[in-house]
Amino acid sequence: MQKGVDMFDQFRVLWWYLLIYVEHSAFLSRFETDEEGSVVEKVILTAIFAALAITIGAIIVSKVTAKANSINLN
Repeated sequence: MQKGVDMFDQFRVLWWYLLIYVEHSAFLSRFETDEEGSVVEKVILTAIFAALAITIGAIIVSKVTAKANSINLN
């Protein structure tokens, strides 16, 4: 006969996961460096990705337009 898992065991597992997460986060926060200039880097990366998206969109529009214009409607 298979033993069921009671609610207390589930809470105990969740409690241990929470403790491990908090301790791990506290451990990693000791090694974080100063984040000066990170806003500038994020703005530059966002601008690069926006430019890439606009370029890809323009390429797709031009190819679809060229294909649509090549269709013979007669």
